[in-house]
Amino acid sequence: MNSNVATQTNDATESNTNGGSPLLSVRDLKVHFPFHRGSLFSPEKGVIRAVDGISFDIAKGETLGLVGESGCGKSTTARAIINLVRPTSGDVLLDGKSIAGMSDASMLPYRRRVQMVFQDPFASLNPRMTVGGIIGEPLVVHSLARGRDRKLEVMRLMELVGLNPRYLNRYPHEFSGGQRQRIGIARALAVEPELILCDEPVSALDVSIQAQIINLLMDLQQKLGLAYLFIAHDLAVVRHIANRVGVMYLGRLVELAKSEELYVAPKHPYTEALLSAVPVPDPEIASSKSRIVLQGEVPSPDRFYPGCAFADRCPVRVERCDHDRPPLPAKSHAAACWVREDL
Repeated sequence: MNSNVATQTNDATESNTNGGSPLLSVRDLKVHFPFHRGSLFSPEKGVIRAVDGISFDIAKGETLGLVGESGCGKSTTARAIINLVRPTSGDVLLDGKSIAGMSDASMLPYRRRVQMVFQDPFASLNPRMTVGGIIGEPLVVHSLARGRDRKLEVMRLMELVGLNPRYLNRYPHEFSGGQRQRIGIARALAVEPELILCDEPVSALDVSIQAQIINLLMDLQQKLGLAYLFIAHDLAVVRHIANRVGVMYLGRLVELAKSEELYVAPKHPYTEALLSAVPVPDPEIASSKSRIVLQGEVPSPDRFYPGCAFADRCPVRVERCDHDRPPLPAKSHAAACWVREDL
């Protein structure tokens, strides 16, 4: 198995703006879950709009951060990209090739190039398998290595993520949370992917361990030229690791920009409210910082909003926001807002 992967040195964000073709493209992706409500004798059909028409690109070697409150559709987006959840409509393209309608067998080459690291390092590992078996399983599934070659590759992967190779015969319960997440990362790296979907990979870990995992992911990106879709609640973590940041609200992408631009000069009112809630360690700066408290009712994903879903809570709302859905412009710093964007 070839372990020499070329390091990606050019700035992925700049390559996108200079017209380079993206590694991954998501186009008008929707994931709706039907459900029944009402009484037993008079049921009504409803739809949960978990992801409601989002589009973005990820370039080779780039990290795109995806942020937003719980239930906004971040994890469902990642699961739809890797086809763990079937999209209702829209498309996902890898190097311009669509995955729509692919069977499980035809998805195998795609999943070698696109892997996922899950949020919970306790639930994402099979407790009945040894670490060597967990990390080595993708090598067998994709027919990459067997026997002694497989064992040697597992040991190399363990060293790569900072685990002692002598522990390959131990079980997941014998490791700490941070070590288990390293096992999950090693498993994802086993097939030499180009893109890793990181679904809140540090939210279940202690703060000190979070920093170690983030630094590990950044080091691996430099060594292997990986691209990441990094999903998180912690805006400070996303600012540290991401080249660009997308902000989701109720299944929709409301702002997309380069990391520093979004944090320094956010356009969308929801992004401003999110950033105002980030704790500041300096008491003097914190005392001068104004907190934006959103009013109104939190929207529900089972309700259809013809206009902007944020309208009921928006401090700059105008009449048009209630009935016209603002698009996300195709520009480097874009906001889906009739007031703040020149639409």
